[in-house]
Amino acid sequence: MKSLTAQRGALAALAILSLIWGFNWIVMKSVLAFVGPVTFSAMRYVFGTAVLFLVLVLRGETLRPTPWRDTLLIGLTQTTGFQVMVQFALISGGAGKTALLAYTMPFWVIPLAWALLGDRPAPRQWLWIVLAAGGLVLVLEPWHTQVGLVSALLALGGGVCWAIGTVLSKRLFQRMTVSPLRLTAWQMLHGTAFIVVLALCLHERATLWTPQLIGALIYNGVLSSGVAWALWLFIVQRLPANVAGLASLITPLVGVLCAWAILHEQPDLAESIGIAVIGVALFGVLRPARARA
Repeated sequence: MKSLTAQRGALAALAILSLIWGFNWIVMKSVLAFVGPVTFSAMRYVFGTAVLFLVLVLRGETLRPTPWRDTLLIGLTQTTGFQVMVQFALISGGAGKTALLAYTMPFWVIPLAWALLGDRPAPRQWLWIVLAAGGLVLVLEPWHTQVGLVSALLALGGGVCWAIGTVLSKRLFQRMTVSPLRLTAWQMLHGTAFIVVLALCLHERATLWTPQLIGALIYNGVLSSGVAWALWLFIVQRLPANVAGLASLITPLVGVLCAWAILHEQPDLAESIGIAVIGVALFGVLRPARARA
């Protein structure tokens, strides 16, 4: 009975988490009217990092730094590279499309894990990757000369950075016992430092301190970084790993639907088919193989 109650609680947390992270793509897109992309990234991650360390204190976990070389590389890819690329992608690209392309991360993890960890992909995973490649072609529409192609490539680059950070994190977990939340906080601190320096060097447009910008910072710092990560740990502890992995598909779907409903970003026929194909391929690559008798 307790197990059933815990699973129901995790599913409820999953629904809330998907709404928080999915809707945040709309927030990040809308706030660019008041602040430069890198400046906003610096602001939200300074706030978010502080919230994560506060969560560590509240959970009673040690604040001891994680191995600095691995943490630095993870921070440069998973925080600096991912956030800067997707934020620039949102300047000219749609929020829903950017969310979907950034969440192609699982596809890039497969060959990277093979190269860095020796995890040889199963034949079925290559089939799903090929299918996803066809979907990407439809979404990118390279036969059309458009500014949106640059935005889409930046979003894909963000997904690649996220995948590199994921594989590096897995390699660190294999080498030693590290709390996921502590690693997240410290890698975010490293990555945020580089974003702040980049923002200071770029001298972006003057920031307009509006209620919308302040609300976006609170949303990102408290909900997207603090509450959402606490919910994710709650979910991982109470649901099977494959279920938690498949759950990541809900976030870009929420992003696409919110962008359609709120920002009126309606994809054309080729993009719609490509989005559906990528969604099916993501489901396939994250679905666990059948256990052998």
